[in-house]
Amino acid sequence: MSTQAVTMPKAVRVIPAKPEYSGKSNADFRPKRVAAYCRVSTDKEEQEHSFETQKEMYTDMIMMKPNWQMAGIYADEGITGTIAKKRPDFMRMIEDCRKGKIDMVITKSVSRFSRNNLDCLQYVRELKERGIPILFEKEGINTLQVSSELLITLFSGLSQAESESISMNVKIGKRQSIKNGNVPFCYSSFLGYRKGADGKPEIVPEEAEIIKRIYAEYLAGTSLIDIAKGLMRDGILTPKGKTNWTTKGVLSILTNEKYKGDALLQKTYIVDCISKKSKKNTGELPMYYVENNHPAIIERAVFDRVQEEVSRRNSKRKVKDVGTKTELGKYSSKYALTELLFCGNCGTPYRRTTWAKNGKKKIVWRCISRLDYGTKYCKNSPSIEEGVLQNAIAAAITRKAQTEGANIQRIREHIEMYLNRKDNSDLEEKQERLVSLRQRIDELTSMDSESAQNGDFDELFESLYTEMYAIKDELEDAEKTNAKLDTAVNQIDEMTTVMYGLKNHPVEYNEQIVRQLISSIKVVSAEQILILFKDGTEITADL
Repeated sequence: MSTQAVTMPKAVRVIPAKPEYSGKSNADFRPKRVAAYCRVSTDKEEQEHSFETQKEMYTDMIMMKPNWQMAGIYADEGITGTIAKKRPDFMRMIEDCRKGKIDMVITKSVSRFSRNNLDCLQYVRELKERGIPILFEKEGINTLQVSSELLITLFSGLSQAESESISMNVKIGKRQSIKNGNVPFCYSSFLGYRKGADGKPEIVPEEAEIIKRIYAEYLAGTSLIDIAKGLMRDGILTPKGKTNWTTKGVLSILTNEKYKGDALLQKTYIVDCISKKSKKNTGELPMYYVENNHPAIIERAVFDRVQEEVSRRNSKRKVKDVGTKTELGKYSSKYALTELLFCGNCGTPYRRTTWAKNGKKKIVWRCISRLDYGTKYCKNSPSIEEGVLQNAIAAAITRKAQTEGANIQRIREHIEMYLNRKDNSDLEEKQERLVSLRQRIDELTSMDSESAQNGDFDELFESLYTEMYAIKDELEDAEKTNAKLDTAVNQIDEMTTVMYGLKNHPVEYNEQIVRQLISSIKVVSAEQILILFKDGTEITADL
């Protein structure tokens, strides 16, 4: 007799959830240490009031719970909720959680905890792994609950979007302000200026003298590092009130257009409101140049000469490249001849070196190619004793001062005559035409789309733009030419002053005077050097 299997009905049985018993019975019964986190207003008065109010509220809330114990109130200024590391008390609270000093955190809302989605989830997850819940009052979220992360992601995303929207509005406002030529000044870290009674920059006389000193020393040939050392030696503080000057800090003063009364706006920009990273503007956004915005500490001509000197020094090669066949050398503030003296045979700079012979040492100047490679590249360059070389240069300067001082003045007069006689009417016409072209282009861009479909539109537009850029190039070239002539006049003025001072006195070799007067020195032979002065004249000097 066969038996048949009986099919049983499917049944589902519920197994109730039960809290896991950790075995840490003492921890289960001790009071829960609860901390509160809040962000308060950046306004000092409001900040104090807000902090006291929130402190009182959270203290009452925690004390009302019999099994809660106050673990502290952590508060940061409300300047940013997007970067955790810029909120010191927030990070102190997280660190206390890691040290086991806190069992639970209370905060008003997700946006108060963090406006950065990634930051928010990172710290929520970390504290969750440590068994530390975060209670968000406004949203009613407990992070130890299973569904909490989805809600936190949602609310945190909304907070981040709000932060980005606010940031964009602020950014638009700042950029519009820049377009209108409003120049921001950070007086607390800017040497030479302070905020005046009218809200505009005014010169601080004693600080202006420091700026003028830096410019004068640089034009006299002093290196950036030596300028920095001199400032520290004299106990002069940096723009930020520090004692340690750096070459970068000195260079930033030498190249800052604000010291000639102008301002270049939007040199940098913030990439996004989350990272808040600042990036140099290399063409991603328009920049705006404001002329004559505030009183100048440095004259324009002096500022322009400094920029030329910065470019000249930057064009000098590094020490490791000096051996190549070229007249360019490395810049040296200690020895003027390091950058002025070069070989007439191969064009390589000369180097100062010490020779020892029969137990005696002497300083000589030697062609670097000959020194490093023997006769491979340079076969006929002589070595010259330093004393002999310096005496020849000093004698040439004396001769020039006594015989050619009047010539220098005549050169200056010729340049000034050219500048005064120069007809600027052509430039004025070009300026007027440029304004007219811009107006016409604006009219075309504001035309309705139907008119823009006309076949002649693109051709006309391109023609106007081509003419506009051609005129702009011509005006820029004219401006550069005038600037060079102004620089030449200033250099000649400087030479004239030095020459008249030396006219009736024999000259001893002086590094600073050599820098001020001489452009280059070519070693012609063991008996002669050719000196090129900055006014364009040449003198052959016997050694």
